Amino acid sequence: MKTLAQQVITPEDLLKHWQGHRALTRRVIESFPEKDFFEFSIGGMRPFAKLIDELLAIGAPALKGIVNREIQPYNEERAEKLIFKAQYLEKWDEATAEINQHWEKLTIEDFNETFNLFGQYEFPIIHNILYFIDNEVHHRGQGYVYLRALGITPPFFWER
Repeated sequence: MKTLAQQVITPEDLLKHWQGHRALTRRVIESFPEKDFFEFSIGGMRPFAKLIDELLAIGAPALKGIVNREIQPYNEERAEKLIFKAQYLEKWDEATAEINQHWEKLTIEDFNETFNLFGQYEFPIIHNILYFIDNEVHHRGQGYVYLRALGITPPFFWER
């Protein structure tokens, strides 16, 4: 068991860091013109809506799986097809609230336990959570490239 003195970051500060990234990604979604959110692509990369589908399939569902110790396969498909950017923003906000709810159920000891994320990635839970954040930053960077190619100045990355 780790003591507070051995921690580099508290669970509360890690959640705040992640939610800062989520707030910034939300502003990137908002910055896209409706049509371009679903259609614009460079060099064969997926449109930003598809990247957000991936992020929505990871954050809240994966954290729920971790908390409940339920190994569920990765699945980007949802029953309801989202066709408007506003729907994505609504789902993003719902996922953010779910992340907050699931986070409260984690103990400090949980972070060092191994979990087989999506039945594919067996790592300590802290590594899975850092992956969620890294993956979001990576895809948000793609969104920044798209926005700049569209002549739109993206939100400042440091304003989280």
